[in-house]
Amino acid sequence: MRTAEIKRRFLAHFENNGHTVVPSAPLPFDDPNLLFVNAGMVQFKPYLLGQVTPPFPRATSVQKCVRTPDIDEVGKTSRHGTFFQMNGNFSFGDYFKEGAITLAWELATKSVEDGGFGMDPEKLWPTVYLDDDEAYDIWHRVVGVPADRIQRRGKADNFWSMGVPGPCGPCSEIFVDRGPEYGAEGGPEVDEDRYMEFWNLVFMQNLRGPGTGKENFEIVGDLPAKNIDTGMGLERVAAYLQGVDNLYEIDEVWPILDKASELTGKRYGASTSHVASESHPDDVRLRVVADHVRTGLMLIGDGVTPSNEGRGYVLRRILRRAVRAVRLLGYDKPAMPELLPVARDCMSPSYPELATDYERISQYAYGEEEAFLATLKAGTTILDVAVEETRKSGGSTLSGAKAFQLHDTYGFPIDLTLEIAAEQGLAVDEDGFRRLMTEQRTRAKADAQARKTGHADTSAYRAVLDSGGAVEFTGYAEVSREARVRALLSGGEPLTGAGEGDEVELVLDATPFYAEGGGQQPDTGRIQVGGGEVEVYDVQQPVPGLFVHRARVLRGEVRTGETGFAEIDIRRRRAISRSHTATHLVHQTIRNFLGESATQAGSLNAPGRLRFDFNIPGAVPASVLADVEQQVNEVLMADLEVHAFVTSMAEARKLGAMALFGEKYGDEVRVVEVGDYARELCGGTHAARSGQLGVVKILHEASVGAGVRRVEALVGIDAFNFLAREHLLVSRLAETYRAKPEEVADRVEQTIAQLRDAEKELEKLRAQMVLANAGGLAAAAKDVRGVAVVTTEAPSSASTNDVRTLVQEIRGRLSAGRAGVVAVSARSNGKASLVVAVNAEARKAGLSAKDLVKAALSGRGGGNDDLAQGGGVPEDQAPVLLTAVEDLVATAT
Repeated sequence: MRTAEIKRRFLAHFENNGHTVVPSAPLPFDDPNLLFVNAGMVQFKPYLLGQVTPPFPRATSVQKCVRTPDIDEVGKTSRHGTFFQMNGNFSFGDYFKEGAITLAWELATKSVEDGGFGMDPEKLWPTVYLDDDEAYDIWHRVVGVPADRIQRRGKADNFWSMGVPGPCGPCSEIFVDRGPEYGAEGGPEVDEDRYMEFWNLVFMQNLRGPGTGKENFEIVGDLPAKNIDTGMGLERVAAYLQGVDNLYEIDEVWPILDKASELTGKRYGASTSHVASESHPDDVRLRVVADHVRTGLMLIGDGVTPSNEGRGYVLRRILRRAVRAVRLLGYDKPAMPELLPVARDCMSPSYPELATDYERISQYAYGEEEAFLATLKAGTTILDVAVEETRKSGGSTLSGAKAFQLHDTYGFPIDLTLEIAAEQGLAVDEDGFRRLMTEQRTRAKADAQARKTGHADTSAYRAVLDSGGAVEFTGYAEVSREARVRALLSGGEPLTGAGEGDEVELVLDATPFYAEGGGQQPDTGRIQVGGGEVEVYDVQQPVPGLFVHRARVLRGEVRTGETGFAEIDIRRRRAISRSHTATHLVHQTIRNFLGESATQAGSLNAPGRLRFDFNIPGAVPASVLADVEQQVNEVLMADLEVHAFVTSMAEARKLGAMALFGEKYGDEVRVVEVGDYARELCGGTHAARSGQLGVVKILHEASVGAGVRRVEALVGIDAFNFLAREHLLVSRLAETYRAKPEEVADRVEQTIAQLRDAEKELEKLRAQMVLANAGGLAAAAKDVRGVAVVTTEAPSSASTNDVRTLVQEIRGRLSAGRAGVVAVSARSNGKASLVVAVNAEARKAGLSAKDLVKAALSGRGGGNDDLAQGGGVPEDQAPVLLTAVEDLVATAT
């Protein structure tokens, strides 16, 4: 039975029993505690925990999951895989133990003809929690499982909790006996290789107290509503129903493994044992390839892109482990173009979007492999040298400093260093590596924090916040207001007052000034305080909730406790707000044209201009950029209202508001929408209507890193001025060429082509002039102890290539059978260079061009024995270099 069919039967069974079919949540689920969905119940947590009223009493799903804590065990056991699918059925205060048990038993044992899995009831072994007599009786008396096939197990195996105080409950697991060839008799309590667990039924009925681990906690009460959360491992059931040993051999994985075996020439199954842990190393590597290629496909399909942070780093590590495993198996060509299409064909019957979105997915995967192969080549060479040096010194541990150098300089991941070192029998000083990494991150964070704190101690800001609470920001509704000076600081030290010319930091009780954040630049402006006036040139939040105004006292004196009038630079604010609104429109429009995976990766909103970074594997075609620009400006023409409101995170999700991964959002969020066109979580300031932006002009698009592109654009009057200058320039060119404006580009291209052709002709003439004297110079060679020596200085117009060509031409015209040396010096940009060539007879006599150059230039230069060059000395040394070569020839012979 194919995996897609098992999935279909599971959903149909529970739908026929009153369950609502809920689609799988995307792998990068929006949960602050998770990088990826790791269990089927994740998207139902608010219902199971009683935080939200469920819209249905029963649900069923097949959830995509990724777990990476045991990534190093992938391929070594039959149970570990990074990507897997969890079939689940859920009850929210509806049916309980008997319903869950009977529904699971019915599907597992019902005949294939009747829509079930057709498992032999005699081979199924349930387990229950130690004192869960209710579950035991249901299995024994209701279902009819013999008592000797029901085993009781402790908290570690048969009790579920989230690891923290909250809902919990006993479990009942269902195991299938795979036969004596897989291990010893006696049920799952004796051997979990032979008896494979495939379904876990969680009876969520209790409240747990504090504690650690799976067993060290107390049950402190019962839940008011009892829930059911079950998980059936799709890959495990597929392995059993398809009669294969493990998840790597099922229909959704085996073709990838088989293709990898074909590419590498390795025969899978070198070990005849059914126990995965006893497999040949090549079998383990083939499984790693199959698992990781499939996982990479699914992650990129759900919008994750390779990077050095968070989810992107997990994806990068998975893809690179797959590539390295293929290379260890002996295949040194790009493997992803061969393997990824196979994974697509395996998974698209269940997830058709993988086929329709394959071009984007493959661009990321292929690009990551290409980048990693370059890293692998450089890093492995350095690592091999380091390993050899460690061995020669008698050591058994690679230094943390060397591991850090590989990571920091060559981009070589630490996990790869650990793997390669282990293969060579060496350990790695991980503590030393982590210490250096921590120091580097600390420096980076300090640099970033310094922008907010001006290198001041944050404790001073914390004290101000603690004493007066958060500063009220009123800038959404007003651009000026009365405010009281709560605190004055300088270098982190509190002040009571400041005078003319002083640089200070002011904290007001309320402020209209926007602090830099979310890509938006801060407001500037002035504050009138008592008899003084300060100019605000920066606003930061060194600690959340505290707006600190960096300012210069222009006149008079400013003191704490005084009331003043704060007023922002309204023209600057409006220009920045227009840019911020334009960024939202550009973001939405890029997603409209390139797909939802083109998510924001950074932005800058400044007066009259914006910079927007987004995830996409390759360059955006110019035609698409033009379409994006046109659509954005059509939205401006529509003059849509820009509306901001505060709502719950759940409601914002329901409305489809875009949120940025990596940003921290509270329970309440601010949503900014431009008509019905764009909707995004945002704390920045915006224009009131899209028409106020005037015009948006995209300047260019370029790469700023692997898989990240950057668009820069002008907004409003800045865009108009740019277009006006461009129009003037085009008009002048059109007048010069006496052509229509639309013909200017072609005419300029023609001119450039003609200039290039002329430069080539000049190059030929110059080379001919240089070479014209080659015969005469060869004929006038000096005799230095039997060696024909030619020394001359090249014409001032000669290029480096001209000089090399001249040297070789003169050497070719020297008398055959006689040792010859040719040296030509040249001057350029205030420096002198030297090129030396020797013929075969001279080499036989012990003369080397490389040695002559290095000796004449005191060690500088390089090349080989018949042709070498060097330079970098003052240009007046040009004749001296030639004399030095003659002397060196005389001495050598």
